[in-house]
Parts: sequence; C-alpha cells; structure tokens
Amino acid sequence: MQIHSDFHLRVVEHDDGSGWLPSPLPGVERRMLDRVGGEVARATSLVRYAPGAGYENHLHGAGEEILVLAGVFSDESGDHPAGTYLRNPPGSRHTPFSREGCLLFVKLRQFAADDLSTVRIDTRQAPWRQGLVPGLAVLPLHAHGGIDTALVRWAPDTRFSSHRHPGGEEILVLEGLFQDELGDYPAGTWLRNPRGSQHTPFTGPQGALIYVKVGHLGVGGQPPCATRSSPAFNAYPV
Repeated sequence: MQIHSDFHLRVVEHDDGSGWLPSPLPGVERRMLDRVGGEVARATSLVRYAPGAGYENHLHGAGEEILVLAGVFSDESGDHPAGTYLRNPPGSRHTPFSREGCLLFVKLRQFAADDLSTVRIDTRQAPWRQGLVPGLAVLPLHAHGGIDTALVRWAPDTRFSSHRHPGGEEILVLEGLFQDELGDYPAGTWLRNPRGSQHTPFTGPQGALIYVKVGHLGVGGQPPCATRSSPAFNAYPV
C-alpha cells in the first residue's frame, strides 16, 4: 500500500471527518496519513479505539511513537491520558488497550536502529521553554540523530521568520489555527513539508498548538544525514 509515499511532495490533510477505515482488529479504526507497506508498514496514522478495544501482545521491530490526543490509552506500563507522549523503541513489546476509548497520533517503523530509549512524557506537567521569538513556547519531546520532535505553542498574533527545513518538517495542528503564506491549517490538519522547503509561519487571534518533527524526511522517507549545525534546527529550539 502506498499513501503519500513520495516524500519529495508537500502534503496537506484537513480533518473533514472522512477517511476512517477499520483495522484488522474489531473496535480499532485508522485514518492513514502516509504509508509505505502493507499491514507491516512505515506508517503515520490517526488511530481510534472504541471503548474496550485492544490488541494482543505484539513486537515493534522498528519502533512506535504515540501522542495521545483524547481519552486514555493503556498498556502494561500504565494508563496514559490525553497529552501523553510515548516512544516504544525497536524490539519492545506491549499489549495496548483502552477502557473508555481514545484517539492517538501514531508513527510506526520510523526509528533509527540505535534509538533505543523508552519515553513517557506527560505534556500537561512537563516544563516549556521560551521560543526564539516572543509568543512562542516549546516543549521538547525527543531528539536523536538530527531528528527533533516537540510541541510548539503559538500565542495569538505570533509571527516567525522565514526559514528552510533541509531535512523536512511534519506538523499536526492540535489546537487553534496555524498559518503560513501557503494556507490556513485548523486543528486536526496534518502537514508534511519536504526537504528544502521554506515557509513563514504565523498565527492570528486564535493562536495554535502544534506537534512538530523536523529532520526526518530523507530519500524514500529514510532519515537524512542531518547534523546539529543544520539550519533546520534554527526554526524551533527543540
């Protein structure tokens, strides 16, 4: 299966309520954002658990990244309410389920082989940093091998300078309205800007909260050879 599998192209997916498909497991639905492969795939998806749904114990051979968007997601490591960020590294196993139902943003098989840290962050409690311009706040979530992931909060009427992403950029708009010269992106919008792309982001009266990953969009979706000196990391101090 190939969904938005040309990583040289810009992609914008607005949340219009469509695109949900049943998974092989009853009670679990997926909205596929990008995918390379079949049931075992390099994939980015929104995943929705009905109350009481769950998976059998399974292995993540190339890692799993999760941001809990709504409800409570659970596994052997505990209950993870909305706002929890999780990373299950290559070789990890778990038995996920949800008693009350939940909505997740999930990235599968996108870890470097040596990225072996298990991560659990309650973003509701974690400290934020001042961003590079007034009105911008950053909560770093993970950094490895030139790939950085963060939450970025934009106060109303905040504007950032024009900048380029040598290793690409991926954004999920969590709250408010995120904007740039190419369009408006309300909550639920997923964007993928390819390597070398440039934009000038800003917010209006609503402000915005976004999930951002930079540096990970290489040829064929593989991590590029990025370094900390790359201008990609000047965009947000993650």
